Amino acid sequence: MSSLLRIRVLGAGAALGMAALTLGGCGSSSDAGSERGDRVSVVASTNVYGDIARRIGGDRVDVTSFISDPAQDPHSFEAGSRSRLALAKARVVIQNGGGYDDFVGTLLKGAGSKAEVLDVVRIAGKTAPAGEKPNEHVWYDLPTVARLADRVSAALTEADAGNAKTFTANATAFKTELSTLQGKVAALKAAHGGAGVAITEPLPVYLLEAAGLRNETPDEFSEAVEEGGDVPPRAMRDTLALLTGRKVAALVSNAQTSGPQTERLEKAAKDGGVPVVPVTETLPPGRNYVSWMDATITALGKALS
Repeated sequence: MSSLLRIRVLGAGAALGMAALTLGGCGSSSDAGSERGDRVSVVASTNVYGDIARRIGGDRVDVTSFISDPAQDPHSFEAGSRSRLALAKARVVIQNGGGYDDFVGTLLKGAGSKAEVLDVVRIAGKTAPAGEKPNEHVWYDLPTVARLADRVSAALTEADAGNAKTFTANATAFKTELSTLQGKVAALKAAHGGAGVAITEPLPVYLLEAAGLRNETPDEFSEAVEEGGDVPPRAMRDTLALLTGRKVAALVSNAQTSGPQTERLEKAAKDGGVPVVPVTETLPPGRNYVSWMDATITALGKALS
């Protein structure tokens, strides 16, 4: 089930006036960059996509990422006049889509932006049963990120044709590193495919599926946590039983949205001798996308060994 965004716009005013929006889906903070010279201005909803844009654009881009603080619950984000100004100047915008960061579309309308917008969920082409939305956490799907790299390269080329070769070469190098990560995931699958795991939210599901791991968590548990609601008592009991009974090999927990319910699971896992693997929705300090995914894959392998 997709994260639902709860948006509050406070006040009114000029085109670049203050707008405050609250997400029920993920992230906070900004690593704003200003357009310098003839660099291409890129805005990304999170620093995950901002990092990918920097990797492909190199010194030919200025990137602003709205959501970048790993220390704060990413389900709350406030964007103001600086965010709207960045979007007004942007030539390329990268949003996750799928209900994850709808605030970007709201800001784009207010800013009168003519930027090329890359919607990563649409690029992924994921499907879901009728009446449902696909899991929107597509940055944990390595093939999707590889497709995004090509789309970013094409968008930057459209904005700055003179540096097309640079963008293409950078995208190719980035995809080579993604292929190495996919090889590590394949090795994880060969060694531990079929093992059961528990999760606090559907955040890492694409990566877990690629590694051949079975998510044993009741849907009612992870959906309630993701939506910020109370977990049904039966779902809580069943999930705790997975950990206290050591029926799963690891608990994969979203470190950015911890609360009493997820902390109860983590305690049960530790008490039961089940390894806890923390995952995040934004890049930790000192990491880029590749090193972040590599560390996560390594942590999974260690937990399952």
